[in-house]
Amino acid sequence: MRIISGNFKGKKISLPNDKFTRPLRDLVKESIFNIIQHSYNNKFSIKGSKILDIFSGTGSFGLECISRGAKKVVFIENYDKAIKILKKNITNLDAGEQCKVIEDNCLEFFKIKKNLSLRFNLIFIDPPFKETKFNDLINLIIENKILEKEGIIIIHRHKNDKIEITNKIKILEERSYGISKLIFGN
Repeated sequence: MRIISGNFKGKKISLPNDKFTRPLRDLVKESIFNIIQHSYNNKFSIKGSKILDIFSGTGSFGLECISRGAKKVVFIENYDKAIKILKKNITNLDAGEQCKVIEDNCLEFFKIKKNLSLRFNLIFIDPPFKETKFNDLINLIIENKILEKEGIIIIHRHKNDKIEITNKIKILEERSYGISKLIFGN
């Protein structure tokens, strides 16, 4: 897997050898950035943004954001093997100054940490497809005012997922690519 665009274009990202981490496919990642650029170009730009990458795995989404000019990316991941590779990827891209890794269960983290020092322009939530509590996570994000007023939440799910998204966010659009479904909201 490689960085698609920006300062790190073409640089390789390491992936785990197990099946517990599902890397974001390049087609889906590129589609997200195309949608952001063409649908939200008057309200949102990756350049200079603060990004929260939840269930970040090896960091492919957040590192792509850094490559495209994001100011800061906070990664939240609790799987040890993925964290090790995430930190290696950050080091290999020399992106440590722009990145923070939180090694914790995201639901527990947001229940305990009622207030983060940062508000985020974009929050990317990419839970395992079997995860069913992501609405609890979205509710905590909204209650704790972690998303900027004009910010975007992007949720990556399996295309056959039938879980209704909480009404605490306004769904802007949904798109499907292969087995993936992307939900954009704020």
